[in-house]
Amino acid sequence: MLHVSANGYAQRITLTETNASLEKIINKIRTQSGYDFLGNTRLIRNAKPIDINVQGSTIEQVLQICFANQDLTYSVNNNIVVIRKKTEAELLRSAAAVFAAIDVRGRILDEAGYPLGGASVKLKSGSKGVGTDAAGNFLLKDVEKGAVLVISYIGYLPKEVKAAENLGDIQLEQDAKVLGDVLITVAYGTSTKAAYTGAIASVGKDDLAKRPVTNLLSALAGAAPGIQVSAGSGQPGAGPTIRLRGTGSINASNDPLYVVDGIQYDGNIGNLNTEDIESISVLKDAASSALYGSSAANGVILITTKKGRANKEQLSIRAMQGVTSRGVREYETVNAAQYYPLAWQAFRNSLVYPTGTAPGLSLDAANTMASNEIKTLLGNNPFNVDDKSIVGTDGLLNPNAQLKYADDLNWLDEVKRVGSRGDYTMAVSGGSDKSDYYVSLGYLDEKGYIIRSDFNRINGRINVNSKPLSWFKTGLNITGNLTRANQADADDSNSFVNPFNFSRGMGPIYPVYAHNPSTGELLYDEKGAKIYDTGNLFSSLGIPNRPSGASVGRHILQETLLNKTQTKRNVLGARTYGEITFLKDFKFTTNLGVDVTNYFFSDYQNKIVGDGAPNGRARNTSTTTTAYTIEQLLNYSKKFDKHNIGVLLGHNNYSYGYKYLSGARNTQILDGNEELVNFATTTNLSSYVDEYKKEAAFIRLNYDFDSKYFLSGSYRRDGSSRWGPGHKWGSFYALGGAWIASQEEFMKDIKWVNYLKVRSSYGSLGNDFATTETGAQNYYPYRPFYSLGYNNAGEPGALLANVADAKLSWETNTQVDVAVEFGLFGNRLRGSFELFNRRSTDLLFGVPLPLSNGIGIGNGNTYGSRINRNIGKMSNKGIEIQLGGDIIKGTGFNWDINVNWTMIRNKITKMPTETPKFIDGTKQLSEGYSRYEFWLRQWAGVDPSDGAGLFLRDPLKPFVPADIRTVNGQEYTTNVNNALFAYSGTSIPKFDGSITNTFRYKNLTLAVQMNYGVGGKSMDSNYQSLMAYSSYGGSLHVDALKSWQQIGDPSGIPRLDVGRSSVNNVTSSRFLIDASYLDLRSVNLSYAVPPVWIKSIGLSKLNVFATGENLFLLSKRKGFDPRQNFSGTNSNVYTPSRVLSLGVNATF
Repeated sequence: MLHVSANGYAQRITLTETNASLEKIINKIRTQSGYDFLGNTRLIRNAKPIDINVQGSTIEQVLQICFANQDLTYSVNNNIVVIRKKTEAELLRSAAAVFAAIDVRGRILDEAGYPLGGASVKLKSGSKGVGTDAAGNFLLKDVEKGAVLVISYIGYLPKEVKAAENLGDIQLEQDAKVLGDVLITVAYGTSTKAAYTGAIASVGKDDLAKRPVTNLLSALAGAAPGIQVSAGSGQPGAGPTIRLRGTGSINASNDPLYVVDGIQYDGNIGNLNTEDIESISVLKDAASSALYGSSAANGVILITTKKGRANKEQLSIRAMQGVTSRGVREYETVNAAQYYPLAWQAFRNSLVYPTGTAPGLSLDAANTMASNEIKTLLGNNPFNVDDKSIVGTDGLLNPNAQLKYADDLNWLDEVKRVGSRGDYTMAVSGGSDKSDYYVSLGYLDEKGYIIRSDFNRINGRINVNSKPLSWFKTGLNITGNLTRANQADADDSNSFVNPFNFSRGMGPIYPVYAHNPSTGELLYDEKGAKIYDTGNLFSSLGIPNRPSGASVGRHILQETLLNKTQTKRNVLGARTYGEITFLKDFKFTTNLGVDVTNYFFSDYQNKIVGDGAPNGRARNTSTTTTAYTIEQLLNYSKKFDKHNIGVLLGHNNYSYGYKYLSGARNTQILDGNEELVNFATTTNLSSYVDEYKKEAAFIRLNYDFDSKYFLSGSYRRDGSSRWGPGHKWGSFYALGGAWIASQEEFMKDIKWVNYLKVRSSYGSLGNDFATTETGAQNYYPYRPFYSLGYNNAGEPGALLANVADAKLSWETNTQVDVAVEFGLFGNRLRGSFELFNRRSTDLLFGVPLPLSNGIGIGNGNTYGSRINRNIGKMSNKGIEIQLGGDIIKGTGFNWDINVNWTMIRNKITKMPTETPKFIDGTKQLSEGYSRYEFWLRQWAGVDPSDGAGLFLRDPLKPFVPADIRTVNGQEYTTNVNNALFAYSGTSIPKFDGSITNTFRYKNLTLAVQMNYGVGGKSMDSNYQSLMAYSSYGGSLHVDALKSWQQIGDPSGIPRLDVGRSSVNNVTSSRFLIDASYLDLRSVNLSYAVPPVWIKSIGLSKLNVFATGENLFLLSKRKGFDPRQNFSGTNSNVYTPSRVLSLGVNATF
């Protein structure tokens, strides 16, 4: 008697065997399933040999194939397969069927025309069946003509066809949209979608394959509700910022935890090659993230890399080549002909309405003076008319004025270029029943649309897994990359070397190159090169100097070409594990992970022009980051009757180290050498080391009954080195439940409901990512520190920099989640509706200290004058809706649509008693208001009598009668110090989301994704700068043409006035703008080449595509990008890049 018992349990079986004995097949099945086998050993050993090729098939499908054409049959009861000999009647029926049978041939393809290897083809009545080979072909012998065959493959809808000798090509339709048995990656393992009780969003490799994204986080924008992605920087290699379900902290980090192949990842996500990614899982709620404890308050992003597949050797190549350009239009600024009259107005108005006590000039006198002196104030006359007749006393440009060098006034065009992007990856993968491998090599080269901005990355990965023994499995996943980047200096918004700040702020009358003031002809140096006009060439070339508002003495093009800002990263990462299966239902795993990043930054500022002049200076920074993780996991799983139990016990150790060394020197000795040794004077030298450790023990319990009722619970005890003795340890937990209502008997007759699931969860998470006031990680928030450098002559000295609360501990995040998932009308309408309530407690706040303690006095900063305490509270409540629908579903043309919709409401519910209100830039933190609620002076419009800016008056502040204006019976003030401050709206949108349309016609697919945001406010500081004119030479927005001109003007824009520009254009509610937007995020057109066309050259798949990323943005103002950050502010950053690419995915 043969009696074999399974060691583990799996939902699906993968087998490929030729001419194999039934006994061998049984042994293979039992290692992958939870079934026992009973039967006569002699009968089994004498059974006919079997050919089988299945992938992800159910045990029923596999058994039907194994016992087709056998004299044996089987029955299944409570996970036991009983094998017996067929009765005489059963043998006669089989013989009769064979006598009238035919051999059926065919090929199974997917919707794109690619073969489906391992698909199941079986008789609807009976046990006979067969699997398809790698090319999708099958041969099913001795089938009654006209019998019904059922064709199935995981992730596809089953299809029934009548048996014929040649069925030709049979295409299956995908059904992976709502299927409950679709596998998803979760914390410390995998689960089916049906069995999972938490909130999770997934992005697969197919979603990434055709996206030209350098940083894979960019692909998450619009991927699912509850995921907010900023536009970030367009600098090549840069990535966006991610928020999951709002903002959970005020003074600690709001970034999610990143886990790569099961190990916490502290490197730059831009290190990863998107082509190596198998899937991304976003854990949004507490139940999903609780096993990661103190680091998971802001959600978790799980990234799983690819590995080989058994019996599927393949070579895959992905190649993309494209161009990059600016993805957001520039603000509209006036041209040279418009600029001179506006500058004339600003000067004239300052004469008529002086800021002091002296009386102003008459209008006529001011007009004459402005016409005579405006050129002197602006410095440059680009027109072919006399300096004093450029603008007449009527304020209009001389009609005879013509530009002498109209093609040399656009500074942005000089630093722009057509960028390029090439992305190439080759991968070899495969495996056998006992091992698999995946090896890849990738190369990315991106040149930004701004000169001296590029990013170059070389990636390599080797992932090998082996099962040398039936009870032991191990693997090694090693990755490395080399990154080199030149960076445009666009990080500091107000820097002279920021190409966006400089070009945006430069008046349109100043040329890039030096010109003869009389003739307008270009001037050349002794080498025949054009001379850069730095705005201070009067003494050397007689060219009028630029005024202070036009960046005198600076030149963005010349400085960009001469300066250097470079980064280099060398990254090595490894993951390895050992897994032992024992006592049938137990599995013990040890995981070890290490990530090492060597980062080098070098900055050189030339000695000819700019910050480094006249001697030159350089700065080098080197850092080494190491992170080690070791963990032990014990899994127990058991299935009996209709019950499934899973238990996980785990222990985790994490160690992080950071070493920093930086030095700066000036006075360059020899040209052409930017190393520090070639500079004479050391101006800065600094180094430090940071260390951070965590330890945790955790448990998870999963239970389901009859695949309809699911319960999950977890508990984690976490220790962190960031907190002091007695406060290092915290406890975090989660509970979740789900009910598959559509599995109930009372739902069986409701045919239009195919899938209905209700789930809910509650959990507690921690946040130990404390930060300093500059936003940097604070690894020792409970400890006081001293500031160095306060020496007394030759005697060393230090200054107490801060005091700390030794009782500091985690911020805590609790979350309640309730959701309904559904599939209706044959799954043609599918989606989910979700409610969540996320509460943050024990928020870290800096509480002011009394001046009497002396802390923070004399040390040049103020951070020491506060002490951090756990006292704040905040909530994020929201609704998430995801809908998908098949609008048209036919044999040739299909159109489906997916819509994501998210609404989040944020509120601070507790502030420190010492500081119940706290000013944070343009926000005031206060109980009952959003973290991002604007607190601004209240703009009231323009006084039509003189064009002065008006503000609502604060009745509690003293005033001078001269500051009061009465307009239409209402009192206002012109004094910004007396203006009323009030809450003015939040930067959080009313709702946001995405809409994705996918059109398929035969082998052609077009996918269009649009992201949107509705409502919310943003402070457009860039526009504010362009409307201000406090110094001559700066540029102006075209809206300045609508400014107040004369008495009685009803304009809403105050008069241009150099003297009062800082008052009229002070930060106020005037510059708030509706942050609604519509973003054409991605368009992809692809064609799957029919296999018959490419089979002769060894290709199994070939897909060619054209794709575009960041194609256009519609917002309330041209140039305004409301996606720049979550706080509703903007600055002069490297705007996002538009990428247009052609690509090919080929598999051999």
